[in-house]
Amino acid sequence: MKVVGTMFFKDEKLLIDKPRKRATYQMIGGRVEENESPIEAAIRECHEELGENAIFDEQSFELVMEFDEIATSDGVTPIHFYVFMYNGVLAGEITISEEIEKFMWYDTSEGTEILSNTLKNEVVPYCIKEKLIK
Repeated sequence: MKVVGTMFFKDEKLLIDKPRKRATYQMIGGRVEENESPIEAAIRECHEELGENAIFDEQSFELVMEFDEIATSDGVTPIHFYVFMYNGVLAGEITISEEIEKFMWYDTSEGTEILSNTLKNEVVPYCIKEKLIK
């Protein structure tokens, strides 16, 4: 299965969301659908998860990481993960939805217990190494 996630940053913090059906926070993103490229999936997922009042430039997505892992949701499904970085300012207002319970601007002072495996093992270490979050 192919999956995408997008990193949005503000004040050295990473935007993450908590789905209503999950115990941990995850990246803004989701599954790549049939006949959809990873970038198309990333843009679609950002529109779906951030809400109609969030404003971002669809030309400002950059692929920065790819890796294979096992899905946190079931512990057995192999996934190929594409991580995009948004090179711009997220404007407007992000809104919760039927799928998303809440958002958080994350930095390392929050600890890692609240994070999905993808965030904990791959994305946050990358962000620390690249000095994108504090």
